[in-house]
Formats: sequence, structure tokens, C-alpha cells
Amino acid sequence: MRCLVRCLTLLPALLLCLTTSRASAAPQAPLLARIDTFVRAEMERQKVPGVGIGIVKNGKVLVAKGYGFANLEHQVPAGPDTLFQAGSLGKQFTAMAVMLQVEAGKLSLTDPVSKFFPGAPASWNGITVRHLLNHTSGIPDLEGTLDYRKDYTDEDLARFAYALQPEFAPGARWSYSNTGYVLLGIIVNRVAGTFYGNVLSEKVFKPAGMKTARIINEEDIIPHRAAGYRIVDGVLKNQEWVAPSLNTTGDGSMYVSVKDMLAWDAAVQARAILTPESWKEILSPAPLNSGATYPYGFGWQFDERAGKPLHQHTGAWQGFTSYFGRYLGEGVSIVVLTNSAAGIPSSFAEGLAPIVSPALAQPTPTPIEDREPRITARATELLEKARTGTLAPADFAYVRAGFFPDGVKRYQAHLSPLGAPGPLVLVERTTLGDDRVYSYLVTFGPKTFRFSVGLSADDRLTLFRLRPQ
Repeated sequence: MRCLVRCLTLLPALLLCLTTSRASAAPQAPLLARIDTFVRAEMERQKVPGVGIGIVKNGKVLVAKGYGFANLEHQVPAGPDTLFQAGSLGKQFTAMAVMLQVEAGKLSLTDPVSKFFPGAPASWNGITVRHLLNHTSGIPDLEGTLDYRKDYTDEDLARFAYALQPEFAPGARWSYSNTGYVLLGIIVNRVAGTFYGNVLSEKVFKPAGMKTARIINEEDIIPHRAAGYRIVDGVLKNQEWVAPSLNTTGDGSMYVSVKDMLAWDAAVQARAILTPESWKEILSPAPLNSGATYPYGFGWQFDERAGKPLHQHTGAWQGFTSYFGRYLGEGVSIVVLTNSAAGIPSSFAEGLAPIVSPALAQPTPTPIEDREPRITARATELLEKARTGTLAPADFAYVRAGFFPDGVKRYQAHLSPLGAPGPLVLVERTTLGDDRVYSYLVTFGPKTFRFSVGLSADDRLTLFRLRPQ
């Protein structure tokens, strides 16, 4: 599974103003050529069939374009109207549906989750709606417990969630949980008296000008719907089929186009639809019990580029991957939608950002003093386990569903042919909430990777990530 004051008499005029102010700019031909060249090269490198790209600079749309194919079997080109599955980008919209209920007085962020789930176990005591929204509930993912070929009701999904043992006390730490957003979708269904997708259609998509955004539906005739793809043993295949009910949950079950996401970017910029107080809640980092905060709001991850804020999120589901980032310091927004499960849309964004605004170029990582060699030795051991396929759940404090055994197999298949790695070179040490994160450069033959590990306050492993540099 799958991160304005509401005055009805003023809203149409506001949206007209937004549409006018964000009319497509006329960037110089060399800039567009550089963008096209980069996107096509990155598609080839990643073996992505189709991609939708949207770029905004200082309120002007620079690019709204599709590349490659939306459907390979019928050779249908991708375009700005092509509908891609959004994956976890949908969490931003589920959060909007929740906040609309808060503003309507139908629920509160401090409400205990058990208020909406009378059958919830005692282990859920203390978990609030806010904890679900910012991934601090401790409830792990449902993934791995469901049969994706079977339909489930809201009640079925809730019962599966009841059986999951929370990994930590509410608010003690941050851990991404699709389950939390599945539960939020169910809560909206119950308090709004209608499907949360209907709430989004009428109260979010329509006022934001997202003309084609919608919840996934297999049986409807949907113009410009893309096909999703995956790679199996080096061969491109169609996406795997899942039961229709699993494409209607609040953790990310949407179709969006580049045009839809550009309209959404305008709405976010204007702080439309919700009150300023609600937007402040959405875009505030998650408070932890320790007094620290974690850089994640309600469906938004917070980072920095060039020393200035970057608000972003990614998504992946059923043969699609997605990215939406707002580089606030440079007035740049980037949308990347792909129809490949193996696609890395953030890599497109990282390459496009400095083309549009040179200040967003990532500095070349440089070695820093390694004052904790024991951590580096431990990271080296973990990396060798990944290469040999011997990583085990006991190595981790918190493990995302699906990492065992599939994730371990993917790491082994990718790294084993490369041979033994070179020494780890520390390039960054940061904190995320109460966790310390160590990032290293490591070479496997001619290839260089960035390897990151995270450790909790009690030195348990919380993050394991390896990406091409």
C-alpha cells in the first residue's frame, strides 16, 4: 500500500486568479532542451516506459509534459493529461479530508482513535487522530498480512489492524505506517457519512481545479488512464492485479495527472480550501514525547535544499511511482509521475531542480571526521549482510513491511554481482527526531553508492538505505 479561509462567495474568483497568475511561462528554448535531454536520459537509465513532468517557477508553469508511453501495448504516448496512480501522494489528500471533518466539528485531532473503533485493543490506548496523521502511532503496516487478491470491508481492515502489536508508545518516535492512513480513511467514511473519496471529489479536487483527479476504479471508463509496469528478471511486465477494495483505501488510492498536480501546487501555495490554522497543523513537524520533533507533517516530509525548506512526498503502488516537491526558497515545484514500479522519481527531481534553479544543485559529498568508528564498523557489517542476503529482522528495531524477505532479496541480487565493497567514507551525520543518521559513500567496483543507517537512542537500527550516487 502506499507522504484560505473558506468563503464560498470568494472561492471562484480566487481560483480564477490562481489560474491566471500561473499561466504557462515562455522559458528560453535552451532551458527546455536541457530539461528534455535530462528527462529522456534518466528514463533510459531507469528503464521507465512513461513519465509525466510538471515544473513551476515563481508561480509560472515552465513544463507540463509527458514523455514515453502511457501504454506500451497500444503505443499510447504519455502527456500532461495522462492519469498515473499517485501511491502515497494520496496521503496529502486523505489528510485534507480529515481536516475538513475537524473544521466541521465532526472530530478533533486529539480524539482517541478508539472513539471511532470501539473494538480496538487496549494496546491502542493513548493513540489519537494526530498520531495517525503524522506516523507516530506505533501501529505497524498491514502489508504482509493481507491477501491482495481478496476484497475487504472497512470492518475487515480494522480487525486486521487490531491484531497488529504497536511497536512503541504513541508519540515515542516516528515510523511510517500505511495502516494509520487506512484507518484515517475509514474514520472519514464514518464521520462524514459518505465515502472519503466523495469528500475529496467535492471538497478538494473540484475547488482546487484538479479536473481529472479521482479515486482508482477498475470498471469505470477513464480517459487517459496509464498502464503500470514492473520488471521481472530483467523483463518488463504489466502491474500485478489487486482486489478492487484495496484500491480505495486512504493510504494512497488515487489517479492524478500532471495538470492535476500543478493545480494542487497552486492550491497549496494559496493555502486554499482550509483555514490558516488547519494548514499550520498540516505543515508542522511531528512532536515526539522527548520534546524533539520529526520532520514530517500530515502527508508532507520536510527537508532542506540550499539551506531553505523543501516540502515533499513520494509514492509507489501497483506499477507506478510518484514525487511532488516544493522548493520554497527558490519558488520551484516539481511533479514527477512514472508508470514503473522500479522508477525513482526523486532522481528525476534531483536532476531537474538545478537545471531550473542552479542554487538547488546538491554539493558534492565530502568526507568528514569519523569520530565513531564502532558505528562505521557496524554499518560495514550490515552492508556485507545485504550483499550476501543474510540481513535478519533481529538486525533492526523497526522494519517496514515487505523488507523481509523481498527487500533483502533485491539488495542481494543487485549487490552480489558487484563484488566486495570498498571502505565506508563518512560524509554526513544528522538527527531525525531522536535518531542519529550516518551517511557514507561506498564503492562497488566502478559504482559509487550513498549508504545511510539510522540508530535509535538505544542504538537499535531504524534505517537502512543504499542509493546510487
